[in-house]
Amino acid sequence: MNPAIVLLITGFVYILFLGGMALLRREGLSGAVALQSLAITLAAGGIVYLTGYAIHPVLLLIVLYLFSMRSRLLADLGNIFAQRKDFNLAERCYALALSLLPDPSSRLVVMINQGTSLVQRGDLERAIQTFQEVLRRKAEGHLGMKYEAAAHYNLGVAYLRKGMDAQARVEFNTVIETLPASDFARRAEEALNRQRH
Repeated sequence: MNPAIVLLITGFVYILFLGGMALLRREGLSGAVALQSLAITLAAGGIVYLTGYAIHPVLLLIVLYLFSMRSRLLADLGNIFAQRKDFNLAERCYALALSLLPDPSSRLVVMINQGTSLVQRGDLERAIQTFQEVLRRKAEGHLGMKYEAAAHYNLGVAYLRKGMDAQARVEFNTVIETLPASDFARRAEEALNRQRH
């Protein structure tokens, strides 16, 4: 089969897979990511067609994955630094992730990770503002239930550490209602039980 056609098929399958995964996570489909991935696929196919130089389909998949997941990968790197208590480097990773024009869903995921790092750092006011903004934007349809539960749980933790017990209870109860079988719900239930006693 023509190598250019193989690349085009590979790119199209990747775009369909990415869209399917977004639907399974109940996140909004990102037209921007699909168009960017399509442009990369067409460029790679055009290069192969015009030059006769074969690009391995796995190389195209790696490029598409790194490009489409760039912000989430940087957020994961920021999380590693936050776990090591290197909050300045973590903040730089989150800022870079947000500056790379992520799709709406990835932007919210980065913000949740950034807010969690702020809670760990003790910057509770900024953490609360970050989680409130994420939850305001959830109505746009780009936040999966797992991430919504994470935002509510961490907002509850921030409220609790700030001494705002009533607001914390509301957030923990929302976690339990949003995703009852999750680890976030279990931890929210434990936090509520500690508050009762």
